[in-house]
Amino acid sequence: MLIKPHPRRQLCSAALALLACPTLAVAGPSAEDVIERFDKLLWGSTLQGQFEMTITTPSWSRSLTLKLWTHRPAKSFVRIVAPAKDAGILSLRLGSEMWNYLPNIERSIKVPPSMMLQPWLGSDFSNDDMVKESSIVHDYQHRIVAEPKVDGAEAYEIESLPRPEAAVVWGRLLSLVRKADYVPISTRFFNERGQLVRTLSYSDVRLLGGRQLPTRWEMQPENQPGKKTTLVIQEARYDQPIADEVFSLQNLSRRR
Repeated sequence: MLIKPHPRRQLCSAALALLACPTLAVAGPSAEDVIERFDKLLWGSTLQGQFEMTITTPSWSRSLTLKLWTHRPAKSFVRIVAPAKDAGILSLRLGSEMWNYLPNIERSIKVPPSMMLQPWLGSDFSNDDMVKESSIVHDYQHRIVAEPKVDGAEAYEIESLPRPEAAVVWGRLLSLVRKADYVPISTRFFNERGQLVRTLSYSDVRLLGGRQLPTRWEMQPENQPGKKTTLVIQEARYDQPIADEVFSLQNLSRRR
């Protein structure tokens, strides 16, 4: 006579088998998931924010206040609102095209693709950084290369290599992202020869715009001691509608 095992014993056996078999453990997120989550955390689908930018060199320092509107992935608008001598400088991106408006000459100047990696207003952030033409999510292939602890927090270290068809300048990126909440810690930028060119560090994590964000971003060029640019997020609104006219050539040329 065939004796059927008790249902409770079957459940216990199944649970023990699951614990004993490491191949059945729940897998962590992929490198692509981690990069996408931290990018979404910083930028959302839309972002309307105010930033203070401080450019520091060994001999001088200057600060700007700017407002930013961005609709991922194709539209960005930046306006300098202070100090008075820089107020009214504007930047607009539509797709792969970018323009700067300079009030002192009352002209809009189209930025050619070759200039996208040039410094934005003398800072250590490039034109591309400020209007987000390239995308770390879509223009690079990602893999987790280490899982270190950084200041006591478990993190992913992710290597990003450019896709063959992507028009990007960086030969390699290395990003550190906290495991617990996908808050970025840093990104290092390497050229095509494998040399470290600059490091973007994130700090001062606090609640802003309804999410826990690193509100201080510091870009440090590798071969220029004493030079850095710091962005501090003062205000942020995420995932709210933005009027189409914000991202228009008419808005760029409108007198203020």
